[in-house]
Amino acid sequence: MSQLDMHHLLNRLLNQVADLGAEADLIANQDKAFSLKADKGELGEYKVTSSQQIGIRLIKDGRIGIAYSESLDDAALDAMLQDALDASRFAKLDADQAIRVTHSRLSTDCAEISQPDNTPVEEKIALALRLEADMLALPDVTGAPYNGFFEGESRLWLANSQGSFCQHGEFSLGCHTSALIERHGRQSMHYQGQYARRFDELGSDPLIEQTYRLTDALLMGEAVPSGRYSAIFTLNCLASLFGCFQAALSGKWAQQGINPWRDKVGQHVASRWLSLESRVYMPGGMRIKGFDGEGAPTQDLLLIGEGELKTLLHNSASAHHFDVASNGAAARSARAALDVAPRHLVFGTGPHTEAEVKASEYLELVKLDGLHSGADAVSGDFSFGASGFLCRDGVRVQPVRGITVAGNFYRLLGELEAVGNQLHHDDGKGFYAPLIRFGGLSIAGK
Repeated sequence: MSQLDMHHLLNRLLNQVADLGAEADLIANQDKAFSLKADKGELGEYKVTSSQQIGIRLIKDGRIGIAYSESLDDAALDAMLQDALDASRFAKLDADQAIRVTHSRLSTDCAEISQPDNTPVEEKIALALRLEADMLALPDVTGAPYNGFFEGESRLWLANSQGSFCQHGEFSLGCHTSALIERHGRQSMHYQGQYARRFDELGSDPLIEQTYRLTDALLMGEAVPSGRYSAIFTLNCLASLFGCFQAALSGKWAQQGINPWRDKVGQHVASRWLSLESRVYMPGGMRIKGFDGEGAPTQDLLLIGEGELKTLLHNSASAHHFDVASNGAAARSARAALDVAPRHLVFGTGPHTEAEVKASEYLELVKLDGLHSGADAVSGDFSFGASGFLCRDGVRVQPVRGITVAGNFYRLLGELEAVGNQLHHDDGKGFYAPLIRFGGLSIAGK
């Protein structure tokens, strides 16, 4: 659907909302996806999909109704509107929610996130098949069960009763591989992916090498003696761990009274070496967007500065509740209620060289298992399985498997032993941090 047609459709719905004596915001998206999977030297999957959705957050007499439709025909949209109106009649009064973003006309102005792709499909098929074949050719690899290529293109429109109309479009792609190694009666397996905006940014050879080397290195891992250890998480692991407790930055959770940091703005919540920002733009980043889930402009936010909690992530409702300014962190999809989310999470660099971060003995944790089932976002307590390496002065001296890592996330942020002076990113290019060495993790091993 063209921009003009979508604008007309959304305006028609908003006029119907006005006739009901209500106000609303609407989110519409259209997505196309293409994926390939290799299986035993052939394509096990060649999938092309497309979808569209439109969702409404309707507010009438201080009550909220949420509904969505996957069809854009008149009957389906009328039914969606009626569903939202009916839902609002049974909702609780919510004095904080209103349509507050006025006359926003934002589009994401960043050419790098929506570059044309003219790569022949044969090259994408060849990449998927090569990932599997080249991995299986390596010593002791008995399986490579997950290998493939994926890409997606999305367009999003947002409009509201206050005259806003925003739009966003992006294209991304990636590939992934895996290795199962068997030797001397033991097995080890690892999976890894890459994400990019252009096909020529993908590199099958380094991806295969990294996946194989880590799988092989962990094969003979054993548990270390139980005790307390210093630890460095790889960026992927640190991103996963932080994701379990990211709600501590949520103004919505604070509004609901369940955020452990709800009363800590202006107080120290972490080591003085720790700073954290939400940044709208990072070169090559995968979370670039010009407006938030309500149509307000996204903005760079200092969340934690030298250990002090500077602000929470707010949408207009949580900001109204706390009588603070909304900061462009609203999040909402066509199906979902109003929430909050950061853009790129970026930890500040510290005063230590990477050699200093890796000095003496520590655990390098490269795989975490059962994170969400073993993490309590309110208390901060966590316990999950892990694999990695016992290291000394930056050298891996022993592979480690079969251990359980336990601690409290909020205490952990205050137990930084060193923070590196170089920034790195995770595979998803949404999480950026230097090497950070944490102290005092409890390890249950042998």
